[in-house]
Amino acid sequence: MALRILVLVALLFGFIESIFAQGTAADYQRMEQLGRMTAGKVFRDEVTPNWLPGGDHFWYRVRTGQGEHEFVFVDATKGLREPAFDHDKQASQLSEQLKKKVQPTRLPFERIQFSEDLARVIFQVADETYQIDRTEQSLTRLEQPAESLLSSMPALTRPYPSTDKGGEITLKVVNETTDTIKLFWMNRDGRPVFYNDVAAKKEHEQRTFVGHVWLVLNNQGQALSVLEAADPVSVLKVDGKNARELPRRRRRGDRRPRSGRTSPDGQWTASIENHNLVIRRDNSGEPIRLTTDGSDSKYLSDRFYWSPDSKRLIAMEVKPGQGRKVTIVESSPKDQLQPKLHTFNYDKPGDEIRQQWPRLFDLEKLEEVSLDRRLFENPFATSEESWQSDSSEFRFLYNQRGHQAVRVVGIQRDGSVRTIVEETTDTFVDYTNKIHYNPEPDENAWVWMSERSGWNHLYLVDAAEGTVKNPITSGEWVVREIERVDRDKRQVWFTASGIVPEQDPYYLHHCRVNFDGSGLTMLTEGDGTHKINYSPDGRYVIDQYSRVDLPPVHTLRRVDDGSLVCELEAADASQLLETGWKMTERFAAKGRDGKTDIFGVIYFPTNFDPAKKYPVLEYIYAGPHSAFVPKRFAAMGHLRETAELGFIVVQIDGMGTNHRGKAFHDVCWKNLSDSGFPDRIAWMKAAAEKFPSMDISRVGIYGGSAGGQSALSAMLSHGDFYDAAVADCGCHDNRMDKIWWNEQWMGWPIDESYAQNSNVTHAHKLQGDLFLIVGEMDTNVDPASTMQVVNALVKADKDFDLLVVPGAGHGIGSGRYGMRRTRDFFVRKLHGVEPRR
Repeated sequence: MALRILVLVALLFGFIESIFAQGTAADYQRMEQLGRMTAGKVFRDEVTPNWLPGGDHFWYRVRTGQGEHEFVFVDATKGLREPAFDHDKQASQLSEQLKKKVQPTRLPFERIQFSEDLARVIFQVADETYQIDRTEQSLTRLEQPAESLLSSMPALTRPYPSTDKGGEITLKVVNETTDTIKLFWMNRDGRPVFYNDVAAKKEHEQRTFVGHVWLVLNNQGQALSVLEAADPVSVLKVDGKNARELPRRRRRGDRRPRSGRTSPDGQWTASIENHNLVIRRDNSGEPIRLTTDGSDSKYLSDRFYWSPDSKRLIAMEVKPGQGRKVTIVESSPKDQLQPKLHTFNYDKPGDEIRQQWPRLFDLEKLEEVSLDRRLFENPFATSEESWQSDSSEFRFLYNQRGHQAVRVVGIQRDGSVRTIVEETTDTFVDYTNKIHYNPEPDENAWVWMSERSGWNHLYLVDAAEGTVKNPITSGEWVVREIERVDRDKRQVWFTASGIVPEQDPYYLHHCRVNFDGSGLTMLTEGDGTHKINYSPDGRYVIDQYSRVDLPPVHTLRRVDDGSLVCELEAADASQLLETGWKMTERFAAKGRDGKTDIFGVIYFPTNFDPAKKYPVLEYIYAGPHSAFVPKRFAAMGHLRETAELGFIVVQIDGMGTNHRGKAFHDVCWKNLSDSGFPDRIAWMKAAAEKFPSMDISRVGIYGGSAGGQSALSAMLSHGDFYDAAVADCGCHDNRMDKIWWNEQWMGWPIDESYAQNSNVTHAHKLQGDLFLIVGEMDTNVDPASTMQVVNALVKADKDFDLLVVPGAGHGIGSGRYGMRRTRDFFVRKLHGVEPRR
């Protein structure tokens, strides 16, 4: 009897376990099918305008259902949005013409053309051309094809930031042109990152992810195509027929043409001989040596800057750096059996770096003018060098090593040196994101970006006086990027976040303001993050905004005052929701100080049951250069896929990340291992109170690169909260990583803070389960950084898992194999079961 009871109890518990099991084969199957299940089920979510001559009218074709669409006409002068024609009547008439049934929502053409008076619409089906009379709604077949229709094309979509909407896919670029083309990835800040050249008549396959945006340029810098990857194999054919100029945004670091070897008046030539400056007059060939102190360890470069009047010359003195090289072994090369050794240049924090300083020469007296270098004695970088058009002053941007001072320095023709404007701080100047220096050689008033108020804002500089004339923007919000400076109208066009107090402080809005700070105008409106598309003449803008819980909304607005012209589209996600897909949850809670709001998102599985408990997985990237919680709507993404395995997945921006003001940002200073964990843990505890299904007794964390460093740090410093971590390609010791990123936040010279923030130092504190991933060919983060952690863990007698992927580079953990192993690891450690059972 007792044995029978034991058997029944065992069967009962097995039955209960099967009911509540997670990480099962069914869960994996559902995860793998999620992309197909949800693809293409959001409608009216894109507006690609086709502007008509005159700039007051446009049309677009919008998806209204699976395989269904509608043509829309917009008259901006009247604020009118309407169907371009009666789709029902045209379908009926076209059915008669084609002798087959045509559905009004499935018209067999994609493009239309309007007559000059807008009274007629022309389109083609196969080789036949048809015309619609918009007043009578009559359809006639034309004998002559409308050639302009064949050559017309929509305006090239302006490149926009990549977002994570799904798993790994393949981009296939087919170059049908006769020239080499250049392939760029648009990063999450909307900046192009060069990836590959594709030779003429060749193809190139590129690993990418759903939602990532790719830009193709020709050798003239013109855009040939923009594509957002979506399909398992996204094919991008480039024929080069519609090259378009992209809007130019001159950024810090863009160079004006440098002076060459010959002076502007043609009287002098300059050269470097045996590391010293030599000039010659009138091509006489007679050398005049202006320096004699050049050597291998201190020499002049052939980077010359002539004053416009040819009476002064600036040459750059260079002290070479140590030139650190990193060596890695490719264990399994494709073209040979034996391993290969690879070496590449890679400066690290604390290294002796290449430095340069300007030296001034008087060509009237044929001598060097002594300069006081105290204002630029220890450069990390100098840039934007140029003379004023009247030859009165040579100016350049100086970024001091350690990044606690950035200033514009002026060298006057008599050798006196002055500060025109500067930023100084006890922590760091965010020079990679918050410096704007774009002067003109004949201008003494320009726009400067600064956090001197504690918030990133714009200021008008009087360069002649060396003073800040007035703030252009102010308040407890931040300028994110200057899009355009209009010197004629004395206006600045920029993006801002936090400018609408009741909205999420990361949401982007587009704005305009006058140089004197008056006339602040918001061009966008709506509770979401915005991106815009200007009309060709710049009088109108199509404003698209969305949130993680709001599909895209499109409106047409006037640029002069930001007012609404008309509403265009509000995306329909009803079919997506019918699949069981769950809207992403926005959540905010107080951080470590009990006052500051911390923002994040929560993903639930499609079979979410509020009566059940789910372990929590945090995806982390806490790099101080930006903020990373998604703000735009996306139907898919790797976090959403991972949730299908029975997890509640979260992503959070804690203190130390960017775009929330200087005090929020400064938390990272010499403190990268903090990673905002006190805020993240407080946020998750608050979220678990609102959503009791979040089981914060079982918490995992994963990330790559800086996120890999943070994921491991969680286990070393907060092992009482986090139970398991996957750390991919982590920069586990900031002394091992690239110089520019790490000295920016950790400072220079190297001090004890580097060791105290190192995961190697604290490896012996490991609690819980750890999985380390690294690609042996990583050239972004030295793979030795991971292996030094491994060494420390072995010495501390700690158990952990390690995956070294032959031939793989940075971020291998986010690829197919790496993500499969990551998910399996968390199923085992947090669910306590073997995957797929």
